[in-house]
Amino acid sequence: MPRSGSGKNWDDRHAKAKGPGSPARVLTENIHLLPSSGKALDLACGRGVNALLLAEAGLQVDAWDNSPVAIQRLSEAVQESGLQIHCEVRDVVLNPPPANSYDVILVAHFLERSLTQPIIHALRENGLLLYQTFTQSAVTDTGPSDQTRRLGDNELLDMFTALKIRVYREELLLGDHSQGLRDMAMLVAHKVS
Repeated sequence: MPRSGSGKNWDDRHAKAKGPGSPARVLTENIHLLPSSGKALDLACGRGVNALLLAEAGLQVDAWDNSPVAIQRLSEAVQESGLQIHCEVRDVVLNPPPANSYDVILVAHFLERSLTQPIIHALRENGLLLYQTFTQSAVTDTGPSDQTRRLGDNELLDMFTALKIRVYREELLLGDHSQGLRDMAMLVAHKVS
């Protein structure tokens, strides 16, 4: 996944990390909205904790990332779990998902604005997009230091106006900073005609 810093830095980070990582709240809090079957894509999947959850929910899962180390780690977890996940080293910017190919697409902790239209087109009719990534308004220093890799105010809503928004959270700096969803925005959107 194209992120700030070199690919080797991401490989090093994935190699040193313990386990598959923490699941995205957009998935854990909205897993009940997933279809009971179908094809899902974890785009820029990292070590694949979200791909594992999607497969446990009964979906056929593709998991893509440009880090060979992340994909190797996920492939090992898939073998241990017995789940069916197709893991692929893939530059998602150069090779976005094909049109009308997924019932669910999940994007977590990744922002590449040029993929907005390809993601929308890759969803099948009644498909769901689950998206969570970092915002420019933040209460901690978690996430990218490069502000261009963070969402502006309501930007995630603006990116996916072609879809029906079903869930959206972006709390910014409101209220008690020790609670809620901070430093991020999350969206669940539905492709309907």
